[in-house]
Amino acid sequence: MVAVVFGARGNVGRHVADGLLAAGEQVRAVSRTPAAGLTPGWEAAAADLDRPETLPAVLDGADKVFLYGMLNPQKPYDIEKFAAAATAAGIRQVVLLSSVSVVLDPDADHPVPRLNRTIEEAIQRSGMDWTFLRPGTFATNTRTWWAESIRTDNVVRLPYPLAQSAPVHEKDIAALAVTALTEPGHSHQAYTIYGAESLTLQQQVEYIGAALGRHIRIEHVSDEQARAEVGRTMHPVVAEAIVSQWAAANGVPVLTSAIAEKITGKPAHTYAQWAVDHSDDFR
Repeated sequence: MVAVVFGARGNVGRHVADGLLAAGEQVRAVSRTPAAGLTPGWEAAAADLDRPETLPAVLDGADKVFLYGMLNPQKPYDIEKFAAAATAAGIRQVVLLSSVSVVLDPDADHPVPRLNRTIEEAIQRSGMDWTFLRPGTFATNTRTWWAESIRTDNVVRLPYPLAQSAPVHEKDIAALAVTALTEPGHSHQAYTIYGAESLTLQQQVEYIGAALGRHIRIEHVSDEQARAEVGRTMHPVVAEAIVSQWAAANGVPVLTSAIAEKITGKPAHTYAQWAVDHSDDFR
């Protein structure tokens, strides 16, 4: 049988596909524009969750799926049509990359928790076995926010340098997904995932600087300027939420988690390791 990985060229999906392949699974790596030959052993396939008519072909002959949740608040895919296609194809198991927002504010009408909650509920109703991964802050977000200004001006502009977060390395999320897809005991489980350490934004910038071998300057900006800065690469609603989170966490340690090590048996990656892994992104 085949394990289907949606978003296989993405930050998490590519590590899920690699991990499944290493575990001996037959992997069908799905993306909107697949690039064959990137990883030996992958079966590259084209499909788009926004186009349900493309789903039956990539689900045919498969029994398990890695699926991502809400990525774009302005363009959520139709989860009911995915669930119908998956059950018709005989998919038995789904591991969903959801969001911690589902549990932090379950009654919120903000699009991120609302849309991810809708996706989770549809999968629960489908009758398929499911595992939900609910990460907090992705370490890769800092690349999205800061890479351009570091490359061009050697600066990161922040409203709250001492705001804390616990960034999660995408490899840890992927390892949890692979474990849930290949080992028993994870059916009908939801895992909230934080990084293993609470760090200030300033410390995160310093780790990037250490990986690059140079000091990166921090420039203080207003909340409004920060929303505009983050909003250049993320939806304005998400940018608003991020700056609000920074304000709330200014000088305050945040929740951390040992779930990655507990489930996979391997220590979670630190943010310092993430910065080294991604140093070329900031050069």
